[in-house]
Amino acid sequence: MNKFFATVFLTALFFAAAAQNTSTIKPYGKVDRAELDLKQCDFEPDANAEVLFDGGYVYFDENQLSPKLVFDRHTRIKIFNDNGKDYANVRIEYFSGGYIQNVSRIDAETINEENGKIVISKVDKSQIFDKPIDHLFSSVTFTFPNVKPGSILEYHYIIVSKTPSAYPTWYFQSNMPTKYSEISATIPDVVHYKNYAHIIPPYVKLERDANQQVTLLAMANLSSVQAEPFMTTERDNMQVLNTELFNIHGGSLNVAFDENWDRIAKDALKADNFGDDMTRSLAGESEIIKYAKGLKSDDEKLAYIFDLVKSTVKWNDYYGIGTFDGTSKAWDKKIGDASEINLILLHLLTKVGLKVFPMLLSTKEHGKVNPAIVSRNQFNTVAVYLPIDSTNYYVMDATGKNNTYKVTPDYLLNSFGLAIDGDTKTGKLLFIENSTPSRNIVLLNADVTADGKLRGSADISSDSYNRMRNIDVYKKDGEQKYTEKLKEGNNSVKIASLKLENMETDSLPLLEHVGFTADLPGADGTYIYFKPNLFTSLGPNPFLSEKRMTDIDFKHLNVYSITGNYKLPVGYKPDALPKSTRMDMSDQSISFRRQVLQDEGVVTVKYIVIFHKSMFLKENYAELHEFYKKMYEMMDEQVILKKS
Repeated sequence: MNKFFATVFLTALFFAAAAQNTSTIKPYGKVDRAELDLKQCDFEPDANAEVLFDGGYVYFDENQLSPKLVFDRHTRIKIFNDNGKDYANVRIEYFSGGYIQNVSRIDAETINEENGKIVISKVDKSQIFDKPIDHLFSSVTFTFPNVKPGSILEYHYIIVSKTPSAYPTWYFQSNMPTKYSEISATIPDVVHYKNYAHIIPPYVKLERDANQQVTLLAMANLSSVQAEPFMTTERDNMQVLNTELFNIHGGSLNVAFDENWDRIAKDALKADNFGDDMTRSLAGESEIIKYAKGLKSDDEKLAYIFDLVKSTVKWNDYYGIGTFDGTSKAWDKKIGDASEINLILLHLLTKVGLKVFPMLLSTKEHGKVNPAIVSRNQFNTVAVYLPIDSTNYYVMDATGKNNTYKVTPDYLLNSFGLAIDGDTKTGKLLFIENSTPSRNIVLLNADVTADGKLRGSADISSDSYNRMRNIDVYKKDGEQKYTEKLKEGNNSVKIASLKLENMETDSLPLLEHVGFTADLPGADGTYIYFKPNLFTSLGPNPFLSEKRMTDIDFKHLNVYSITGNYKLPVGYKPDALPKSTRMDMSDQSISFRRQVLQDEGVVTVKYIVIFHKSMFLKENYAELHEFYKKMYEMMDEQVILKKS
């Protein structure tokens, strides 16, 4: 392929000298008094740091025999306080597979003013680390020295690519406010790109060439993109310019490079990606296959193979769309990346006669897949896809120790996956979602005592995603921290006992049996007050902010049911009870019910919250914010008892 590119460019003979537009991007290492004296960002005063400028320049070198695409980037950051010192850690990822790209130069330094003099601390070259992520991608990392409030961090690097298709994606925003951001390019007349922009004008600069390709785009005073509850990833919400190679056309030359999903599927199936690992034999597999084939149903085979792979090969916390050591070595060493683990799963399932396919996916942290942009760079992991019928399917990932074969992990939901057919060498883009809600059911029985206490028990049942999340938290944090989380929002509650059942049985809901007591503040011998919303897994209201900058992604549907039966003390009766009520979003996407009953000295309060949608646009946040506000107010309404 690289020889083909070289031949095309040699034939074209198109190079012309051009200089980078640096009128706004200042020379490396040259700072001025205003930058040194800057105390805060003028359009985001609370920011811990600010990108003073970020400039990228794309051009082709002048080597006629083997022309290369060059990406030259220069970034300058101002640190305002100690919290901003985290930005001293830099990570640069590049496509190292087949030596397609290499980082040819890195310069980085910290600039401080000390006793009226400028002091420069350069990053030692020995402290710049270049390491592979998998067999396709590598990363360069380094840390700026001598960083403190007032420091200026500056770095410059060059990535050289053997292919013109490696045009960089340019993010104008980051999790810091950005004073100025610019991407510019010198594009030969015979090379044609397509631009995909997710940008909100106005622009500071915008220039196009005769082919209407963007050659200069600049923006200024861009606010930071900060994490908000139930957002996907910051990168999904940044203003960005994507550029894809379309064709090389000039004179009699006309070579198309427009990607399609079939081509990406074919590339994935090549031997130097993961094609060979789909069929590679594993040590001792014959006995595994023989045993699995003897099981009666496909579900039994799935469960056996999935659990075997999950328990045998430990995940090394790396994703990737290509294997690193390969499946055989990962199986022997009992540790591997996501691709290796799931391709082992695919191989064994295929061997026992199940029709499964590799699927390229993107995790929540990596970002949503845009179906309009045909690029494998949108994916960062491989899973196993098994169609059940025309509408139902399994998407299996054996990296998580609490994952199950029947439930698509929530970090893969609400985005697109590319299912790859190895026989036809075609790819099919599918939207991955789960229409079955995850349930959390609480049944609580408690005695209210005359001295203002609650004593009782709660039985909590959770399935699907709620089950997996609770087990993850329990195993990660331990029982003590887990019990603290159980009583979140109810500090007066004391957990006397906790017992969990079905932790190791994927097919059954997780059962939690909780014994508890609680002191009821405000009890005075005449009145007793209590909130009947104990042990809800909704947590505190996540939507307190009046404004929302990003879309909301709950990942999956939920049903919460909390029923509390409260036996009243002798001599007391209800003085005030919450009223039975219902409330719905205007589009019926979320419903809330509260039912209150009184019968023979027992007050029963039941809350039901049902989510019929898992994704909400930020433009509809005002209604969601108001709904949550009212729902939490109603869940906080007290039962008031009075001594008769």
